[in-house]
Amino acid sequence: MDNKSAFNVNQYDGNVRKVIPFYDEIYEQIFGLIRTYFGSKEISLLDTGCGTGTLGLIAKNTPNISKMVLCDPSEKMLADAKKKLGYYPCEYICEGSENLTFENKFDVVTAIQSHHYFDKTTRETAVRNCYKSLKPNGLFIFFENTAPNSEVGKEIMLKRLERFELKAGRTPEEVKNHSARYNREFFPITIKEHFELLKKTGFSSYELFWHSYMQSGFYAIKQQK
Repeated sequence: MDNKSAFNVNQYDGNVRKVIPFYDEIYEQIFGLIRTYFGSKEISLLDTGCGTGTLGLIAKNTPNISKMVLCDPSEKMLADAKKKLGYYPCEYICEGSENLTFENKFDVVTAIQSHHYFDKTTRETAVRNCYKSLKPNGLFIFFENTAPNSEVGKEIMLKRLERFELKAGRTPEEVKNHSARYNREFFPITIKEHFELLKKTGFSSYELFWHSYMQSGFYAIKQQK
């Protein structure tokens, strides 16, 4: 395995839509939120855990994004992202968000389906680094696998997701193996715990703005001090 997801790079784009319902809608929501918050203002964007460059490819065709940096700890993922974006003037950094050292540099920082692979301490470091990377009034947008509030809720959520995966063409064995990764290879936390973490790392304004099956979308604003 060349990244922390369930798939190798050459399988990733084809398979991710079989395990994340409304995968493409997630990106529609992200850029809709960016347009709402910034309007036509020129902005800089940092995408952490960029994977194969799906977000970068959309951002490439967004006129008001004047600067973009894509980060990922997998060299193979970055290589695939470079192929997608072609000659677009973008900076690529082989690093995870837990190791970023930017300070007050970006208008938008994104982390899409990446922080749930971290343990508690590393997740906090990663979120704090995203906060530090933002300019004052900058926008942090992230999507994560989130945990239901009860064991009953967890069972129902996983069964719904398994039905989705089977309908999307995965085998029963693949579906079983994916569910078995819960709290073993990825570590969801509840929506409440996400809010607590955002507050702890410096954000004073934060909201849940999207939810489906296991995935939740959040945004947080780094307030001007």
